[in-house]
Amino acid sequence: MRLYEGTTGQFIEDTMQNQISDKLRESYESYYGRRVSPGELSSWTNSLQFMKNLIERNSILNNMIVLEYELPYANERIDCVLFGLGMDNKENIIVIELKQWSNVEDCDIEGNVITFLGGSKRMVPHPSFQVRGYHYYLKDFVQIFDKDKNIQLSSCVYCHNYSKRNNDVLFSHKFNEILKEFPVFTKDDFQNLGNYLKLKLSGGMGLEIFNRFRTSEIRPSKKLIEYTSHMIEHQEIFTLIDEQITANNTILDRAKKCSKLKNKSIIIVKGGPGTGKSVIALNALAELLSKGQKVYHATGSAAFTQTLRKIVGYRASGLFKYFNSFSAHKENEIDVLICDEAHRIRKTSTSRYTPRHLRFDTPQIEELIKASKVSIFFIDEFQIVRPDEVGNVNLIKETAQKFNADVFEFELKTQFRCSGSDGYLNWIDNTLGIMETANIKLTKNEKMEFRIFNTPKELYDEIKKKNKGKPNSARLVAGFCWPWSDANPDGTLKEDVVIGDFRITWEAKNDAKKLAPGIPKAALWAYDPSGVNQAGSIYTIQGFEFEYVGVIFAKDLIWDPELRQWVGKPENSSDSAVKRDKQNFTSFVKNVYRVLMTRGMKGCYVYFMDENTRKYFESRIEK
Repeated sequence: MRLYEGTTGQFIEDTMQNQISDKLRESYESYYGRRVSPGELSSWTNSLQFMKNLIERNSILNNMIVLEYELPYANERIDCVLFGLGMDNKENIIVIELKQWSNVEDCDIEGNVITFLGGSKRMVPHPSFQVRGYHYYLKDFVQIFDKDKNIQLSSCVYCHNYSKRNNDVLFSHKFNEILKEFPVFTKDDFQNLGNYLKLKLSGGMGLEIFNRFRTSEIRPSKKLIEYTSHMIEHQEIFTLIDEQITANNTILDRAKKCSKLKNKSIIIVKGGPGTGKSVIALNALAELLSKGQKVYHATGSAAFTQTLRKIVGYRASGLFKYFNSFSAHKENEIDVLICDEAHRIRKTSTSRYTPRHLRFDTPQIEELIKASKVSIFFIDEFQIVRPDEVGNVNLIKETAQKFNADVFEFELKTQFRCSGSDGYLNWIDNTLGIMETANIKLTKNEKMEFRIFNTPKELYDEIKKKNKGKPNSARLVAGFCWPWSDANPDGTLKEDVVIGDFRITWEAKNDAKKLAPGIPKAALWAYDPSGVNQAGSIYTIQGFEFEYVGVIFAKDLIWDPELRQWVGKPENSSDSAVKRDKQNFTSFVKNVYRVLMTRGMKGCYVYFMDENTRKYFESRIEK
């Protein structure tokens, strides 16, 4: 998606006529179905005047320009992209990140700086790191950069309000390396930036290059789980952008200094579904391993941890543990402990399987923080789906105080799942009554495909069709409203999920001693290609993502049109642990369906067992 595209000559004219912000606003509101914020409108008016002056002064007139280019599979946008031939007759695409910064302060977190944003001082990545993220994100997804070796991609930053000073933080020697590859130009560099652009664009011919870029295929996004082994073995990293970079820099900085720091460090990274929490977690694991640090990745999910162990193989499987694995660790025995899905932290680590000599009443959160010098918690409090899950931000902060630890807190907002649509996620949250958002209706322009099916068979047939076209790309899941039986004596599974004449099995139990060929145990259901033959539950899909997810929305949660509210129905649930907690049952089940309906990267398909619930969802979709 591009909010504005045209020749550089047209851009100059639109800016001179004071029309450029209006055109961007109209495109934004038409595409997103909501009003643009006053702050963003103001930034367009201010920054694009400087871009107009730069292009006009340097006679870059026979070129193409794109403003507000939305990254594939994300809701983040690049400010400006220019297309044209260079003086050497080479084809160039230039990414320019525009900044209104006028002041920058130093930061003790390596790679980050502090500036004034949104009414207060904030820690953010150095702008060269930010534009580097966009640069490599484009290379990862837009196939023209792989297939067409004639096209060169360059990226830079234009801080048009910033004046260089003595001992300037932005140009500190510690940023020399990144500045060489991704330069920053200030208000004092007007001519230098002009020369930079003339060198790469003065030959014109922008339209032809732009058309090839515009029609280039977008390659499928990397599936984090499948890429994990490559990351661990080769210490290669995912491309991180924006607030992901800030959090990642903090993790690496605290880990690097952990032996010298007096206090423990606690890093809390909040974010909704698809905001890249697990991407940062596994990225940090790979980077810290390459630096020789003692680091572990832990979760409270058997499915997620066992899948990671399966992928990385025997030698690296020991890096992936559970939250209850650290009871016997000495204080600060570990350099860095990465706690993914931290909302699944339990009250204690003791269970019926715990050996007697390891049974303690110590809160699990204390065991985790005690064991490591740096503890990182990736958390989404709206994914708590069981009464014994107590992980929350306040609990982490209160425990950090007991250890006199330094706390860093971040919130991820950029959306990488659901076709990069924060509008869809906000609509789900609003519709399920989890939180109020501005997205009351799912608009017709929504990038995420949402379809309601008349029967469970039609839904499942579509999921199998998607999965056949691209293996392991689609899964069927359901609310936990049917019993979960043991396997038959011959190793086959019982068809527990029954709706009329539609029948399907749940995923297999992990403790099944013998399963028929082609049936994966529950922990590997999301990863094994044959998992498409069984229905998954909240306990096997949480933490995973697919291109398409089919959801059977059962009768444990219904919309009551007379009460005009959601009503939980414990009597329809087969989840014994959750149904016992009648006071919080409705909240837990809302979170369950929020998770199930946000596992897809491209589409979510749903069959509603309750007619009123179906009608309610339909009423909140723009006709």
